[in-house]
Amino acid sequence: MSRETIKWLNTMTLIGNTDERGAAWHYRAMSQGEESNHYRGPIPVADVERRLFAWEAVERRVAVEFPATPETMTHLGDHGEPLRWAVQPDRKAVAPDDAELVMGMFKDGYKIHQYRQWLLSNVAAILGEALAVSSAGLLRNRAVAWVEISVPETITTPAGVAFRPNLLACTSFDGSLSTTYQRAVQLVVCDNTMAAALGERGQAVKVKHSRNSLTRIGDVREALAMVHETTESFTADVQRLTATKVSGLEFRQALEVMVPIARDASKRARSIGVSKRQVLTQLWNFDPRVAPWKGTAFGVVQAFNTWHHHEQNGLSGDTHDAKRQARADRNAMRAITGETEKNDAAVVRVLADLVGI
Repeated sequence: MSRETIKWLNTMTLIGNTDERGAAWHYRAMSQGEESNHYRGPIPVADVERRLFAWEAVERRVAVEFPATPETMTHLGDHGEPLRWAVQPDRKAVAPDDAELVMGMFKDGYKIHQYRQWLLSNVAAILGEALAVSSAGLLRNRAVAWVEISVPETITTPAGVAFRPNLLACTSFDGSLSTTYQRAVQLVVCDNTMAAALGERGQAVKVKHSRNSLTRIGDVREALAMVHETTESFTADVQRLTATKVSGLEFRQALEVMVPIARDASKRARSIGVSKRQVLTQLWNFDPRVAPWKGTAFGVVQAFNTWHHHEQNGLSGDTHDAKRQARADRNAMRAITGETEKNDAAVVRVLADLVGI
């Protein structure tokens, strides 16, 4: 289940450019608090700082509890036994400066990348007039954060694919992410994130939380150039994918490769595989987010991308809202960890073998 509640998503994420992209699925007026988290245009950098990053992560010492003698004890255990705390000099915890909360535990060499510096200051200092903050948020109890930088206007390819290039800047305090700046594309028709799957590599700049990380600030400038480069790259990718014909037979062959069902599969495994194939076929044939490009390689990529974003379920037994919350958390993490790019690239590789691209 998602770690984020509807209340969290309405107060700890900011959604910009809603005149073009519409409201987020989790929008609830009663959960907005004193001000809406939706912006008709770009999100002011000052609002991101004030509403999300008005605190800092700090280092805390780590101590381990050991048995003690009455003379060395510092406290008693649950059963009255003498215990003592021993500080670990080669370990540290990361916590917010406004709460008693441990977000991560690390070796002494770990370097904190403050959200304001690495996701706002470094980026805002070199934002051009054509770039603006389009979304930002905190996940996993503030241990993960992202800021999305986008061009303000939607771009439409000759094949009718409307998209907006963006750059995702993200980092974490729980060890799950290096500080990462990576390019992606937001598809307007369904608000999916898609990688420029056929484009050149070098789509991401990653900076580890190490002692030498502060020497790599210049990489941010190079990363921001990706936003403009993505327009040309993704347009070329779409042109190739929409120009590549895929027959019904070839689509079924792609399903067999991407959703294999072994002959000796259990009844449950077979049922899951058959169900997934059926949903993907339904998307391919009828869904307005996919069907306009039926019969092309882009339609196949879009079918799988849409399945990952909107059809893959949460935990069994969850309520409808709980599944949607789980999906929102999963999609956000997939986008900022690069899993979305890997999923898209896997489909493209299968198509390259089947029809050539």
